[in-house]
Amino acid sequence: MESAIAEHLKCPRTRHRRVEDDYVPPYPVWSARAPVSVKQVVMGFFGVQSRGSGMQGRACAALMKIARDFALPDGPGHHDLTHYVDAQGFDNMVAIAYWSDSAAYARWCATPAVDAWWRSDERLSEGLGYFREIASPRVEHFETMFNTPDRFEGVGVVMGSVSGELQEHGYWGSMRDRIPLSQTDAMAPSGTRAVIAGMPAPGQRVRIAGHENIAMIRSGQEWTDTTGQERKLYLEDMEPVLREGMDFLRDQGLPIGCYSNRYMRHLDAQGSPLQKSFGLSYWRSLADMERWAESHPTHVAIFGSFMRYVQALNFQLQLRVYHEVSVLKADKQSYEYVNCHAGSGLMNGLAPSSA
Repeated sequence: MESAIAEHLKCPRTRHRRVEDDYVPPYPVWSARAPVSVKQVVMGFFGVQSRGSGMQGRACAALMKIARDFALPDGPGHHDLTHYVDAQGFDNMVAIAYWSDSAAYARWCATPAVDAWWRSDERLSEGLGYFREIASPRVEHFETMFNTPDRFEGVGVVMGSVSGELQEHGYWGSMRDRIPLSQTDAMAPSGTRAVIAGMPAPGQRVRIAGHENIAMIRSGQEWTDTTGQERKLYLEDMEPVLREGMDFLRDQGLPIGCYSNRYMRHLDAQGSPLQKSFGLSYWRSLADMERWAESHPTHVAIFGSFMRYVQALNFQLQLRVYHEVSVLKADKQSYEYVNCHAGSGLMNGLAPSSA
């Protein structure tokens, strides 16, 4: 068993873990490991927003254009195609891409074909909305966790290798303990979100500035390999509870510190849904996320349904679950929205109430 914090990221602690050195977790999990040479990653969310079945073909074509551009020089090491319906009833198709080299991302983003398309005035007149949300955490600022060591998702795919079984999990506070920065930093938020260009409304190009230590989580599950009782338990007992919690954060998350939540479904290259989903949310702070996880009825229900699920199966799961959690410095965030409605992403809650 080993620490979630890679050896080269360990430093003398000024803040203590929540568990003692002899703690033994109840079941195994693993983390993705990056080479020492990797200092920073890029997580890019490239979205296409539309409303109504008549616009779906155009939206799909735009998503495919974005995905094709990933094959250009310096493109990402991994990407997913996803879909969700937001609180306002808009379809959002999102290509999520990961780079293990922030300089490569910067070169890709500056590629004329990519940059000119994004900046073109046509993006405001096609009847679609577009967004780019870019998080670029240093390796000290994020953690990953998987319940299997043989198939990673998200940023884990580009990190290259796997840890041994981890010690820091299975207790409240373990998410924080897995982030290397937590050894010396409380990761407390400061500042507020701000509109730095445009106005949150359709027909606008809007840029949003994040603040210090916004927390971002992608937490997912894949039920492709489940059969029989396990599949029934997931689809009929666990998933509806999970969906209720995700909808709560989407619709009522702002008062508890959740700026945006999306409950997303993976798509294949033809746009058909896969048996994989995840929640993607942005929070004012890691502490706000922790409070929801530890005490809010919606997450207590999710956690309870999962524990009933694993106990009924004696911890022998074919369900694959994972998450990645980042705490983002203000200058490692970029949020841009083109012709999107005012409740989109990090714009959520920033527009005047009359808008």
